[in-house]
Amino acid sequence: MKVFVDRDLCYGSAECAHRAPAVFEFVDGFGVVRPGHEQAGEDPEVLEAVEKCPSQAISVTESPHSAPDLP
Repeated sequence: MKVFVDRDLCYGSAECAHRAPAVFEFVDGFGVVRPGHEQAGEDPEVLEAVEKCPSQAISVTESPHSAPDLP
């Protein structure tokens, strides 16, 4: 499963980086998925970060080849 952070929704709480620091980092005021960790969508810490993200900016997709429509 693939994980994404929508920068249009993220307002920089850093909850993702706090809950799953191996997968997320905080860059330029936004949470981002660390390079090479895009397929970490089944990680329990990632799922917790998705649930606890106050801006609901994190999404996980079933297919590793599909991405949400981002601008």
